[in-house]
Amino acid sequence: MILVVSVSIIKDKELLMIEEKRDSGINQWNFPSGRIEKNEDIMVAAIREVKEETGLDVELLLTTGVYNFTSDSSDQVILFHFIGEIVSGEVSISEEAITNFKWVHSKGILAMPDDTLRNSKVIRQITKNIVNRNFYSTALFNRDLLTQS
Repeated sequence: MILVVSVSIIKDKELLMIEEKRDSGINQWNFPSGRIEKNEDIMVAAIREVKEETGLDVELLLTTGVYNFTSDSSDQVILFHFIGEIVSGEVSISEEAITNFKWVHSKGILAMPDDTLRNSKVIRQITKNIVNRNFYSTALFNRDLLTQS
């Protein structure tokens, strides 16, 4: 099982998408995302991944939920998705695996061909949840447990 975080950053009614170069050589669009490291807090992982992939510092405002799916490589993936707001920085791509970025309206994401989106069903469901404002408080992640002994 793979634990992943993903963040949609909304600016001027558009969502930040990054283009990832996959092992297969195919470039596909995704929200900033990545694996949760061992013993890492879910929300800390989300903030870290955004910083690593985009150079942006973000605050996580809400979540659209948890997505359970099978990856192209047949691994079970549990993805925790957040809505983030830029706190500081400008988008800068420095990771080798990221080749480009763009700001896209949700309708534009929903119109993109499946083969251009990484895990297209998941990206579309997240986007639909954003359009329909299906948001939940990040309090459900019980972060106060981190400070208890």
